[in-house]
Amino acid sequence: MNIITLRCSQPTDANSLPAIERSAAALFRADPELAWLADAPVTDARQHLHAIESADVWVAQSADGALAGFLGAIEVDNQLHIQELSVSQHFQGQGIGRKLLLTAIECSRKRELNGLTLTTFRDLRWNEPFYQRLGIKTLSHAYLTHV
Repeated sequence: MNIITLRCSQPTDANSLPAIERSAAALFRADPELAWLADAPVTDARQHLHAIESADVWVAQSADGALAGFLGAIEVDNQLHIQELSVSQHFQGQGIGRKLLLTAIECSRKRELNGLTLTTFRDLRWNEPFYQRLGIKTLSHAYLTHV
């Protein structure tokens, strides 16, 4: 297992983040209905740089300096909203996504925000349950239509 450290992203990381996002998206090939996402455009380096400069972006870095994953979030309506959580395939299954998400949750708590939000696919066996194990609750369709 690789030793992984988490840190705030730096502008020099921006060029590495699209490849991480592309690698992570390859997991969608496992679902015939969502396989198209594996080849869909990802956020480009310029947009990642803007996020690093204006939002919250954390990266997971291996001992050899390789970036393994990242989480990007913005504050919306006194909540921290996760825009992207990606871990390169080579590093998946090592708890990196969980560590990144726990970092965002802790950030939300320290800022005394009202909560943390994200959108995800409910029907993927590896997606919604991951978030639920960390205490994130799925909102019902009825709740969403009345907000």
